[in-house]
Amino acid sequence: MSPFTGSAARTSRWRHLRVDLADGVATVTLARPEKLNALTFGAYADLRDLLAELSRERAVRALVLAGEGRGFCSGGDVDEIIGATLSMDTARLLDFNRMTGQVVRAIRECPFPVIAAVHGVAAGAGAVLALAADFRVADPTARFAFLFTRVGLSGGDMGAAYLLPRVVGLGHATRLLMLGEPVRAAEAERIGLISRLADDGGADEAARTLAHHLAEGPALAYAQTKALLTAELDMPLAASVELDASTQALLMNGEDYAEFHAAFTEKRPPKWQGR
Repeated sequence: MSPFTGSAARTSRWRHLRVDLADGVATVTLARPEKLNALTFGAYADLRDLLAELSRERAVRALVLAGEGRGFCSGGDVDEIIGATLSMDTARLLDFNRMTGQVVRAIRECPFPVIAAVHGVAAGAGAVLALAADFRVADPTARFAFLFTRVGLSGGDMGAAYLLPRVVGLGHATRLLMLGEPVRAAEAERIGLISRLADDGGADEAARTLAHHLAEGPALAYAQTKALLTAELDMPLAASVELDASTQALLMNGEDYAEFHAAFTEKRPPKWQGR
């Protein structure tokens, strides 16, 4: 995303999210614990706009997406979204569904690693938000459920049919998206849906530890690695190795590459600048 901004000022308060930024790590918390952090139209829009703002500012080197209370996110609010969509016409429904997809694209395209800290339920859209993250750190209480067919909709919602087979393989993805069965932490780790299994109650802390580790590292190298992982999913090998070559040539002109050599020569840890 481009770092150039227009006239609009930075948003100082997010109505549907709690946002904290310290030492290059943004922590974004879904904060409707009484509703298991069920998403509303406003929450989707805030996530979309927040990720765009943070991407432009370039002050963030890693982001933790967490949920307050007993679970990560129970998906779209049944009354505020499902009930409301029943009275919408096709144009309005298309606007809404495009917006939810824009949130997933923003997670995949932002120039910093995103870590989902999952405890308790991650269902429906909540499961897809976690799926879109670069890392899913979960504790043993975590359970993922892609529930879209259970409400009479396609399991391929918000890019799930694109992302899930690439994470767990087509066979597991077909089962999860078709049947909507919950997957508990042990199985999720076995099939590759979880990146790291934390101790009981420790998902948030483990995610923050990983985020700070990433924030202290070579941010530009991480950003380009994330971009290549997404871009090369659908590329032939020849195009992929050419893109890799061009990217490496650019990074070899960067300050971090020279800093590694200097640090290695002087027998000290590198001081990464993200440039």
